[in-house]
Amino acid sequence: MHLASSSRAKVAALAVANGIAIGVISAQGPAPSPLMSAPSPSPAEVPVVTPQPSPPPQLTKADFETFLDALIPSQLRNRNIAGAVVSVVKDGQVLFQKGYGYADVEEKKPVLPDQTLFRPGSVSKLFTATAVMQLVEQGKLDLDRDVNDYLDFALPKTYPEPVTLRQLLTHTGGFEETLKNLFVAHESDIKPLRTYLMNEMPARIFLPGKIPSYSNYGFTLAGYIVERVSGEKFERYIENHILKPLGMNNSTFEQPLPPQLGPQMSKGYLSASKKPRDFEWVQAAPAGALTTTGRRRVNSKTGDRAANGDTAI
Repeated sequence: MHLASSSRAKVAALAVANGIAIGVISAQGPAPSPLMSAPSPSPAEVPVVTPQPSPPPQLTKADFETFLDALIPSQLRNRNIAGAVVSVVKDGQVLFQKGYGYADVEEKKPVLPDQTLFRPGSVSKLFTATAVMQLVEQGKLDLDRDVNDYLDFALPKTYPEPVTLRQLLTHTGGFEETLKNLFVAHESDIKPLRTYLMNEMPARIFLPGKIPSYSNYGFTLAGYIVERVSGEKFERYIENHILKPLGMNNSTFEQPLPPQLGPQMSKGYLSASKKPRDFEWVQAAPAGALTTTGRRRVNSKTGDRAANGDTAI
């Protein structure tokens, strides 16, 4: 009897337990299969997270020096270049500047960014354009006026539309480009700007203001207009109103170089393995006669404040 009673008790207990289990299952629904995914929450329940971009790494002088010290010397060797200066500007400030190679290969004279002089060619045009814009700001020049109004000789009226200063500064004056007599062999061969412009006047082959066509003649013409309107020789105007205010004491448009700058001039090499060439005499001075250092070139690009106050050029 004891065993039967015990068995009945166990059965009853199991029945109660099963009833409880069944009740729980009925209330909750079937248990999810482990292979079934849980229901996705509604869109309103999912927070939108916008990923924030990481700030870019800040380049430092050390970064540039490491990179360029590995790059530039090998490039100079591979391309047979005597020397170069590299300047890096960030947010208007010089971040890195260094000379590489030689200003004089035979003498092993190194390139120094603050001292070694180079001829940067058509970078000269930036100074000519600045001079024009200074006179525009002073009301002495009008960008959209016929340039013949400022000249003491006349451009031919090939087209009804006149050539303007705006077109000269944007290479849309319509002139045929020629390299004839841009450079001369000797200092004594350099002519006054007026003589050069009259003797070497190119054909007007495009309607002004319509077709971009690079023009050294056009920028030289703009430089001569600066000379005419200001009453100063072009080279002197640039020195007095741009170079000196920027503290660019190692820069000039003068040919030959002033005596104090001559020793700083880099030799001119077509390739480092050949003999250097003589100083080039640029007839079209406003288009390409600037001589400057890497450091002073950066001064003009970053718009350094005037050496004697807060007035920028």
